[in-house]
Amino acid sequence: MNEAIPVSRVTDHGTAKLMPDVDRERAWLLTVDGAPQSYVDLDEPAHLEFEYTRRLGHVLDTVAEPGRALDVLHLGGGALTLPRYVAATRPGSRQDVVEADRGLLALVAEHLPLPPGAGVTAHGADARAWLASAPADSADVLVADVFGGSRVPAHLASVGYLREAARVLRPDGVYVANLADAAPFGFLRGQLAGLAVFFEELALIAEPGVLRGRRFGNAVLVAAHRPLDTAALARRTAADVFPARVEHGSALREFTGDAEPVRDEDAVPSPEPPAGAFGIG
Repeated sequence: MNEAIPVSRVTDHGTAKLMPDVDRERAWLLTVDGAPQSYVDLDEPAHLEFEYTRRLGHVLDTVAEPGRALDVLHLGGGALTLPRYVAATRPGSRQDVVEADRGLLALVAEHLPLPPGAGVTAHGADARAWLASAPADSADVLVADVFGGSRVPAHLASVGYLREAARVLRPDGVYVANLADAAPFGFLRGQLAGLAVFFEELALIAEPGVLRGRRFGNAVLVAAHRPLDTAALARRTAADVFPARVEHGSALREFTGDAEPVRDEDAVPSPEPPAGAFGIG
C-alpha cells in the first residue's frame, strides 16, 4: 500500500494536488482545481490510467514501427504522463514539453522526477507562443493536450494555431489532440474542419456513447498527410476497458458536415463540462 503523503500547492494557474494511489506503489494522481489532469506510476511509466490517455498512447504506438525513436512535441505537460510513456516505449526519443504553468512544472519536477536520460525538455511557456517560434519540419509527432481548467483555450482552437502546428510537423508527421465536447459537437466539428485545411488524412477516436450524443466526453483527433493505420487503432481501442470507435473517411466527413474552420477572431474555448463529467479512466 502506498503510504506517501498528498501534496497541495498553489501554482500559476490554480491549486495543484498530488494524491498517492493507495493500490499502487509510487503512483500519483494530479488534479488542478479539483479536475483530474494526469496519472503517473513512477515504477511503470508505460501504464496509462485514463482512457483518453490510453487512446493517445495507441496513436503514439502506431505512428511508426515499435521502438523507433521519435521527435515529439507535447503542448500541455501536466505530470508528463505521455512523455514518460514515449521515453519508456521509444528509448532515445527527443521530446519537448510546453506547459504554461511554471509552478506546476516545478511541483512535478520536485515530487515526480523524470529518470536520468529520459530525453525530455520542459519549457514554461504559452503553447501557441512557443509553437510560433519553433523550427519548421522539426517534429515527428505533435501532441496537443492543453486545458485551462477543464476547457481547451480559445487561442488553441483556431485555424491560425493549426497552421503553426502543421508548419512544425515534418511531411510524414502526425498531429494528435485531446478535446472534449458533446452533441451537437459544434466545437469538435469546427476543429475537424480546421484540420482538413492542412491535412489530407483525419481520424476521430471516441466512445460510442459520446459519438451518439448521449454524454459529454473526450475525443482524440488524429491528422496527417499520409494514411493512418486506422485498422490497428480500431483494434487497440476496441480492446480497451471502455471501448472506443475510430471514425475516418466518408463517415468522418459526414460527421463534420458543413462546419467551417474557426478563424482566430471567432475562436472560443471548448464547452464547459457538466459536473462530474471527468473522473479517473
